[in-house]
Amino acid sequence: MRSSLGATLAVLQLVFALTWVIYVIYLPALATQAGIPKQYVPWILLMDQAIFIVCDWAAGVYADRLAAKVGRIGPSLARITLLSCAAFIALPFLVPPGASSLFILLTVVWSATSSALRAPPLVLMGRYATTSQQPWLAGLYLFGLGAAGAVAPYLGLQLKGVDPRIPFALSSIVVAAVTFVLARVDLDEPDAAPSEPARSAGRMPGGIFGFAVAIVLTAIGFQIHFAVNSAPAFVRNGGGPYIEHLMPVFWIGFNLLMLPATMLVKRYDAVVIMLFSALVGTAALYVAGTATGIETLVAAQFVAGGAWGTVLMGAFTAALDLGRTGREGKVTGILFSVLAIAAFARIYFATMVAPAQPQLTPSLWLVPVVAWSLATLVLAGLAAGPGRRVRPAAR
Repeated sequence: MRSSLGATLAVLQLVFALTWVIYVIYLPALATQAGIPKQYVPWILLMDQAIFIVCDWAAGVYADRLAAKVGRIGPSLARITLLSCAAFIALPFLVPPGASSLFILLTVVWSATSSALRAPPLVLMGRYATTSQQPWLAGLYLFGLGAAGAVAPYLGLQLKGVDPRIPFALSSIVVAAVTFVLARVDLDEPDAAPSEPARSAGRMPGGIFGFAVAIVLTAIGFQIHFAVNSAPAFVRNGGGPYIEHLMPVFWIGFNLLMLPATMLVKRYDAVVIMLFSALVGTAALYVAGTATGIETLVAAQFVAGGAWGTVLMGAFTAALDLGRTGREGKVTGILFSVLAIAAFARIYFATMVAPAQPQLTPSLWLVPVVAWSLATLVLAGLAAGPGRRVRPAAR
């Protein structure tokens, strides 16, 4: 398979993730301009995640059916992305003051159509990549996510006072351009990669349900740890003045430790790698939650980020295993929907529950530790079940 697909997927995930960062930065001001009080902004974000939960799975299923019927999904992917980008650009350009209904409509259209850029690109990975290539490509795909997470704090600072029309337009143009490159790669590729023997993930006891439970637990732990606990922990340990430099440490670990781990997933079962990473991550989350010095906290954040990146990389590889062949979109769509469930839970907790119950704050550090501990137990059951075997070495 040509390396252009991997590079395109990495760039696509980077710019696509940054559109969400831009959206969250400007949402309060844009909503206010449209006549929506700021207290309803969390409900808009919850609405977005609810749409992702449904549409990410639906987009994956549609991509599978389209691939089976037509053979190429790139052109349809490009057309839906154009609609998504148009809705995104329209938010700061076309919504007049007080037009709350139009604002919500455009937000719904953008949220729903943006699902075309989550599971469907991974269908291309499943179709054109051999099993030995998929871990590395999944790592490149996630590298874009990690890079976006690392630059997000700086982006927030740099965009202060910038007209929202500029970043909305630029990000949409880049997303559309990269998607058209991806569509061209799809059209230029030869037929799907020859089928290889199915990996053991397809024989996973408990199947997709157990896999989804493990992912939602680790994802909830990640969401609470990074979005709720990390900044207060840095402040508590004297890192407040440097917070914009310290928050990216998690994402630096995410990329630097996740990419080398793709070599292990070529040799060993993806679920076993997820299990080992979850064990390491649980320990790192405990250290981060109990750290009494900035050096210890930074080290724990780095390791926790690497563990989350490796869990995700293993999850995407295992999802392609479970879906091989012809169900890659369905299974990866479920994976993205589960990640949206975790984001929904975090937004609801951080905006609705935590402010009303401040007595919970001292014990919040335990939530990620407990969630990852439970996920480790689930993964251990999946890895130890009958039919599991070590992946043969890549040749």
